[in-house]
Amino acid sequence: MKKISLLGSTGSIGVNTLDVIERYPENFQVCALSAGSNVELFARQIRKFKPALAALFDTTKVDALKKLVADLDVEIVSGQEGSVSVASFSEADLVVSGVVGSAGLLPAIAALRAGKNLALANKETLVIAGELVLKEAALTNTKIIPIDSEHSAIFQALNGEKLERIKKIILTASGGPFRTFSLKQMENVTVKEALNHPNWSMGAKITIDSSTMMNKGLEYIEAKWLFGVETNVEVIVHAQSIIHSMIEFVDTSIMAQLGIPDMRVPIAYALTYPDRFESELPSLDLATMGDLTFEAPDYERFPCLQLAMDAMEMGQTLPAVLNAANEIAVQAFLDELIPYKDIAEIIRMVMHNHRPVPLKELQDVLEADRWAREEATKLITVTH
Repeated sequence: MKKISLLGSTGSIGVNTLDVIERYPENFQVCALSAGSNVELFARQIRKFKPALAALFDTTKVDALKKLVADLDVEIVSGQEGSVSVASFSEADLVVSGVVGSAGLLPAIAALRAGKNLALANKETLVIAGELVLKEAALTNTKIIPIDSEHSAIFQALNGEKLERIKKIILTASGGPFRTFSLKQMENVTVKEALNHPNWSMGAKITIDSSTMMNKGLEYIEAKWLFGVETNVEVIVHAQSIIHSMIEFVDTSIMAQLGIPDMRVPIAYALTYPDRFESELPSLDLATMGDLTFEAPDYERFPCLQLAMDAMEMGQTLPAVLNAANEIAVQAFLDELIPYKDIAEIIRMVMHNHRPVPLKELQDVLEADRWAREEATKLITVTH
């Protein structure tokens, strides 16, 4: 029986993780849960999975949660400290991080420091502090198992292979809802249009990131940290989202991982690794798929992808600044404070105004994150 601590249980990754766990009651047990602010759903999850520890990030709603689960034997904690407690919970064998954004960094660090293997769906953890996170994992000899479908694909294709034999990693991107839009069309897209992803069902923030291709930019940075910063990483648009990523080896052989576009597949692999369990999900039917297509990304229409690559190239605190500015700009777009086309421009301006410094300790990341959020907010206020 593998005991699981789950961070971000009410989000898309969290809900899907619990769905997978529920399918294998003899193999997995939830020992700790954390959530943001969705009290009603969180209370139902606590009642169903009966964790010993539960953390609610929103401290203003803790009393409401306690009332909803007053008859249960569960310890309720809150805030950032609560999330860290769930991540480092002594009973856990594996910590799953499904938290959205930079809020996942401190719990991930806590999990690794506690000697817990980390199943990571929160790409921002490696984007903003990859060097520091990998050092923590090395110190405790813990594994980071990627859940993102692209990185899970690479992780699976590398099974039994050597990192030094990689010639190139090929990250596939769906292209999002605006893959065929012109620059003129993209000037006036609405929030509703941007949230209408053609293949995947995800949370609002990651769906917007997919539409701007910033999500692929963040995955580019994550891949560099997971599989070697010197490794050549290429992005290619694959609209059908069937090939989740590929590796070209030095002998020019290419290995690809294919599957239905359902996050429960990579989640299940992360939970069962190094084993695989039989799944009730539908198999991929290649005969009915038709054509699988590929095209180069358009950096003019999707400038966020290039901004992420530039941030990784320059390194130091710039990826943390990129990520924070993106989080602020995406939320401003969702709140209809800025037009869609200004997401990339806000990020570009914040990066331009930043003076990168080396990442020597966690505080350097947190300070860069704080500065970028303030700078992005100021730019949005002044220009809009």
